[in-house]
Amino acid sequence: MNHNTPLPPLSPRPLRHLSDVRRRVMTTAQLKSHGVAPAEMSEQCRPGGPWQQILPGVFLLHPGPPTSEERLHAVLMYAARDRTSGVPTQPTADEGHAAPAYAEGMITGLAALTLHGFSATPPLTALDTIDVLVPRMRRLRSTGCARILRSAALPTPQQVTGLPVAPVPRALADAVAELTDASAVRRLLTEAVRGGHCEPASVVRELNQAKLLSRPHVVDAVDSLLAEGRAIAEDRLYAMVHEYGLPDPVWNVDLRLPGGPHLGGLDAYWPEQAVAVELDTRAPRQDEDALWSEYARKREHLERLGITVVYVTPKKLRDATEQQAAVVRTALMAAADRDPAAYVVVLPR
Repeated sequence: MNHNTPLPPLSPRPLRHLSDVRRRVMTTAQLKSHGVAPAEMSEQCRPGGPWQQILPGVFLLHPGPPTSEERLHAVLMYAARDRTSGVPTQPTADEGHAAPAYAEGMITGLAALTLHGFSATPPLTALDTIDVLVPRMRRLRSTGCARILRSAALPTPQQVTGLPVAPVPRALADAVAELTDASAVRRLLTEAVRGGHCEPASVVRELNQAKLLSRPHVVDAVDSLLAEGRAIAEDRLYAMVHEYGLPDPVWNVDLRLPGGPHLGGLDAYWPEQAVAVELDTRAPRQDEDALWSEYARKREHLERLGITVVYVTPKKLRDATEQQAAVVRTALMAAADRDPAAYVVVLPR
């Protein structure tokens, strides 16, 4: 018998309506629903038999090693075990058209990053185990190719190739937790930002929540990540100004009152209109309340002098560039209706 062979004739439910991979990987409960008795399962999984039990309660309906797709489905089926009976939860949607329901489990760690398209992660075939994230109270243990990770608060999974996969920041944190190679950590974090998968702040927030920022090799990688993220945000700001026809500002300047105190650094400044843009690149590992208070004091001081300050986040520059350009353009146009700003000295930063 191979994975194309129909199940025993007692089955009240043929397999034609199932997707190909779900004909090859099935749970104990699914096999029972197709009329396969436990004794028949054991017989099919005998040494040299046509089936094999890949994980507790999960069967591979062909001999030989599983494919990457089969392993992914198997670990999700194993993780979707009912909390009281220990039986894998069954999909409730139309099995002919919908992806399987996997309760609250999702692929995370290196496997998730590979599914998200990272090049710095190993191929799925090279991973001995696949991380699957489940609620903290689930009574499951890691076994075989399934490594169980628990969390009190699960992120909303993303569907990748029809599978529930942790968002990139969470998958990164789960992967970094197992890595001791500083260069490997740096490669992953750098690709996350350069590849446009996420912003540095979301990565640092997850690393902070996972209590990974006490590890020196992670701190070093985060410092590089933040520098990389700021450089990318600055490039996007330059591109926004030119692509949307805004007048050229002076870039990266410090403002001072004549003979007076330093007023702060700005990423872009239009002296004639007294409009400033500053990138908000706060890192979650910092005291955000204190840092935001510093931003607020600076903004309040500048606006008392008649200078309009526009704060822009890297995420908004990436996802809503046109909207951010409109905000800056509106501030520049409104300058004609304001009283002249105080004279300030503009110095290169």
